[in-house]
Amino acid sequence: MPDGTVEPKKGRKFDQVLEGARQVFLSDGFEGASVDDIAKAAGVSKATLYSYFPDKRFLFMQVAKTECARQADHAIETINMDAPVQRVLCDIAMEMVDFITSQFGKRIFRICVGESDRFPELGREFYESGPMLIRNRLVEFFQKAVEKGELEISDFELAAEQFHELCKADLFPRMVFNMTDEFTREEKMRVVNGAVEMFMARYGVKT
Repeated sequence: MPDGTVEPKKGRKFDQVLEGARQVFLSDGFEGASVDDIAKAAGVSKATLYSYFPDKRFLFMQVAKTECARQADHAIETINMDAPVQRVLCDIAMEMVDFITSQFGKRIFRICVGESDRFPELGREFYESGPMLIRNRLVEFFQKAVEKGELEISDFELAAEQFHELCKADLFPRMVFNMTDEFTREEKMRVVNGAVEMFMARYGVKT
């Protein structure tokens, strides 16, 4: 069984297989997804699928990792990291909230929790490719903001975790407990603004 550090073999139909798997996992979950259905959705043979991914767990993790990396890259490309720190934090927070409440984000979280007893490595590997990736990107930004005199932070990792948790306030519990599945832009902005205001109250440079 390959672990999360193993890189899959790339090939001409690699992205095609990933997209087919993404569709099936989102629709049927991890347990309900069959290799036959994934191969059909991807328009490839099972032999082609197995040439890239030796088992379903490994394929699932590559789908999760690819999507998390795509989200992180999108944030970097669209956010002006040279803007005032409060503006950057608002943009980062909205990216995080949008991902947490997206259909993909909700489904992947539920799959990892639901399969944690049988496949504990799923949760660990998803954390490393998702939340940990976000934390590392936040740490990099915080370090630069401290160097520019915009923030005062001594424990960067803790500050990153705190900001991440602030961005989950109210929305995440309601989503996890199926109280609601959709959130308005106003609801998201309420959480984003609250997260940034509280974070800046703790770590912003006092003038």
